[in-house]
Amino acid sequence: MKRMSVLDSSWLKVESEDTPMHVGTMQIFSLPEGAPETFLRDMVERMKNAGEIQAPWKYKLFSGSRLGRSLVPAWVEDQDLDLDYHVRHSALPKPGSERELGVLVSRLHSHPLDFDRPLWECHIIEGLEGNRFALYTKMHHSMIDGISGVRLMQKILTTDPARTNMPPPWAVEPSQRRSQAGQGVTSVQGAFEQAVEALRIQAGSTPQLAAAVGRLASAAWRRKDSKLTAPFVGPQSILNNRITGQRRFATQLYEFDRLKTICRRTDASLNDVVLQICGTALRRFLLEQDALPEEPLTAGIPVNVRPADDEGTGTAISFMIASLATDEPDAMARLEQIKESTQKAKEHLQSLPRQVLNQYTMMLMSPYILQLVSGLGGRMRPVFNVTISNVPGPSEPLYYEGARMEAMYPVSLVTHGGALNITCLSYAGSLNFGYTGCRDTLPSMQRLAVYTGEALDELEARVTARD
Repeated sequence: MKRMSVLDSSWLKVESEDTPMHVGTMQIFSLPEGAPETFLRDMVERMKNAGEIQAPWKYKLFSGSRLGRSLVPAWVEDQDLDLDYHVRHSALPKPGSERELGVLVSRLHSHPLDFDRPLWECHIIEGLEGNRFALYTKMHHSMIDGISGVRLMQKILTTDPARTNMPPPWAVEPSQRRSQAGQGVTSVQGAFEQAVEALRIQAGSTPQLAAAVGRLASAAWRRKDSKLTAPFVGPQSILNNRITGQRRFATQLYEFDRLKTICRRTDASLNDVVLQICGTALRRFLLEQDALPEEPLTAGIPVNVRPADDEGTGTAISFMIASLATDEPDAMARLEQIKESTQKAKEHLQSLPRQVLNQYTMMLMSPYILQLVSGLGGRMRPVFNVTISNVPGPSEPLYYEGARMEAMYPVSLVTHGGALNITCLSYAGSLNFGYTGCRDTLPSMQRLAVYTGEALDELEARVTARD
């Protein structure tokens, strides 16, 4: 039995029909040259006949379904795991466009996972135009975060296009190096020792946590004068209403060199540029609906605190909040305001010792979790307006069974009070954007994907003209 961390189990507490808490990836592959017509059918068959199922794929909630949401949830091995249920073969009507693929993934992502089984599904989707296919995999956020999810899916791929007979992700043995967030407690003594250590850290970190809370409170009180963006200072907007269970998913892909050139010429980070083009797209989207707040929207930005060599599962993230400067009409001025805001947020986060980051994250996210658990999400001022993540991915082309991976898009979750999630992933010279939104709360959400590309064109033109 593996006990969950408090942070991991919190994603189970807020699960509902309208807010399923799973995350996913959509990978697009080109079929190998000369691949037989039965290539995908044979691949699916090999996947289902793989060897022993490995962690975390073999775990289900202890005591089944809803009982797994006890005060101390835990994982147990599923002795009767049914790969025919978890691994599914679908097809688009040929030649399927990327729009049709997005519609299918939107529908698949809308369905909650079965809490009586291991909390994951894998869908192999054939019929994509250009002799391509897609692999859509989803897993509950209590099992995995964005960083570990990318690493988990990356482990099955290879840089060798000639390699075949490759194992599926659930048959790859996990690394011996595990994160503390994903470790279980296997004995009473171990649980006691962990509790004592947690109390020791908490007692020693109280002054630093108090100082961090004081800085956030001061920033909230002096919001017009402070560059540090605090929780609850973002305005109420249509992004922050109640949601339903149906999702929309859209994608965009940009050349990494374009973004890096802008970064270099404006002395901005990649995150700054991503926030600027997302903020510009949101400003336009809301203006068209006569729904742009006078105050600037804020972004909740997950920050990876997992060591680079840690391949563990579970969640290992902290959070910072930054302004999107959506009240600023000028694109360059908007970028400068975002740079100032993210710099202050980074300084604030970096002022905390690593050993207290988990407590700080729980403190920062507890109002967000409480809003969802209490049913107040979407009914009061949001902790932040939109989640925007930037996940580092593999830098060179990768293959599975000789099929080249052309793109990899994150498919994330949305919540009451947070109807939009934008997550981007770097891969082989490109930055791949995945937009996940509530179908009913944000009609025509796909426009945001188009507007982000046009915002990048505008920023690029402004930077070039300035130089």
